[in-house]
Amino acid sequence: METESEPYVRLATLRQLHQVVAELNTARSLADTLQTVADGAINGLGYELAAVNLVRPDGDLVVAAVAGSAGAEALMAGRAGSRTSWERRLAMGERWGDLIFIPHTEGWVLDDDDVPQWHTAGPVPRFPDEWHPMDRLFAPMYTASNGGGELLGVISVDRPRNGRRPGPWGQEALQMYAFQSAIAISNARLRANMQRALVRLEREQQALRASEESFRQAFEYAPSGMAVAEMGGDQHGRLLRTNDALCRLLGRPASGMRRYSFSDLVHPEDIGTLLRTSAEGGRAELRLARRDGTYVWVSLRNSVVADTADGPRFLLTHVEDIEERKRHELQLAHRASHDSLTGLPNSAELRARLGARLCSRTPGSMADAYASRVLHTDPHEAPGFRPDGKEPFDGLDGFEGVPPAPFDHHVHLVAPADGPADDGSKGLAVLFCDLDGFKSINDRFGHNTGDAVLIEVARRLTSGVRDGDTVARLGGDEFVVLADGLGTADAQDLAVRLRNAIIPPIRVEGRAVRVGASFGIGWASCGMTAEEVLESADQRMYVEKRSRSKANRRAAG
Repeated sequence: METESEPYVRLATLRQLHQVVAELNTARSLADTLQTVADGAINGLGYELAAVNLVRPDGDLVVAAVAGSAGAEALMAGRAGSRTSWERRLAMGERWGDLIFIPHTEGWVLDDDDVPQWHTAGPVPRFPDEWHPMDRLFAPMYTASNGGGELLGVISVDRPRNGRRPGPWGQEALQMYAFQSAIAISNARLRANMQRALVRLEREQQALRASEESFRQAFEYAPSGMAVAEMGGDQHGRLLRTNDALCRLLGRPASGMRRYSFSDLVHPEDIGTLLRTSAEGGRAELRLARRDGTYVWVSLRNSVVADTADGPRFLLTHVEDIEERKRHELQLAHRASHDSLTGLPNSAELRARLGARLCSRTPGSMADAYASRVLHTDPHEAPGFRPDGKEPFDGLDGFEGVPPAPFDHHVHLVAPADGPADDGSKGLAVLFCDLDGFKSINDRFGHNTGDAVLIEVARRLTSGVRDGDTVARLGGDEFVVLADGLGTADAQDLAVRLRNAIIPPIRVEGRAVRVGASFGIGWASCGMTAEEVLESADQRMYVEKRSRSKANRRAAG
């Protein structure tokens, strides 16, 4: 059965989570946002039923959106549960971070309270982690992360599609989704307030002062950053006004902000993103510079404040701090591509890095011959022309009168000549490492000792290579090193150095243990797949392991 620990399952979960989080900000109204939150729990997190319970001004929670069951929606939508009953629920059960899980063995006491609920019949669970029809899982939404700030509402979910209680990965995904949903709901409320303010500016020409004051308060006291910038002319984009939230976010005074435009503050790598963002309705995620020189991830959303006489005059930009979300996304991406024990790139990441260096063209093809003919001309001659006046591809079989495809700027990999002598050529060496004696350590001292050995071996391998080389854990006690720009002798020397680095005793819980290592050296070459390259290095490792075993037996005899 596929589990959430599988790298490809985690990558798929990350993509789905990223998609549903992105959809949260596309809803135009608060009602649409609430329904999008409920739909996202179904479409992105793998539950069959979800409800969004929103805190009302009187403190009670009303079921504002339901997804996954028309019957549940008809029974629950619009009904409210008292704040007292909800606080009782949120104080019960097991805490999974900010999540509240109430197993069926405890939740039966809630069957008769006033909170709207929906249950379906189902079989009795056969396994400890199997979902029971009467289990309850709640994800509170707060105005600040880590359960801080004001309670906005609660997402309740039921019936995971895989029939099991969510593990750590699923719990973290639901917790992150609840935090992003709280931001989306807060922003929807803010947008509704801003839209009402703008409507008043249009309709109440007689009360212009009052409308401007209303806009000023909404601008100044908005919980997220806002800015008004000049639009058009030589000063296009110059900041005219910023609110306190934006000044605090960037650590800059309001007077100093008026000297800049967003193009002055954006990270150099994100300037293209900013320039591609349209004035009306444009959205972008980029980094802005703080006063201390650091950068913060923000989401920009533009709208135009129009003057009825002269047309568009000012650009109103909403700046939302998304540093926390970006940090979570980077953490999730890192966990999906790296080994959880050693922190090294995992098998999927190794194959991705290796595959990025390979192409399907076999070295020595007609295209290589053409490239060599074009690129290796006399430096005093115009590139691509020969002194005899012929085209550079004339005389190559299959190229008479027809130029090949343009040069693709890909640096093609060619393996050094196979043999005992080093011909001086360089290539991408693939060192396949298998630990000797590791299984006996695992069997004798336990997995904790084995894990400690793997962590130390990973550290020694990483310390023994250059910056830019890759050390990855393929799985079990197998590691792979990618080292570019090596010749045959260089690769052999590197294997010896790494083997000697692994051999010294490793101290674990007061005892010293030893492992050996067998290395097989393969070479990456265009025309091969990543699997073929790894298989070649693996086979050479087993040849080397068998030869060393025979040598040890002869020495013992």
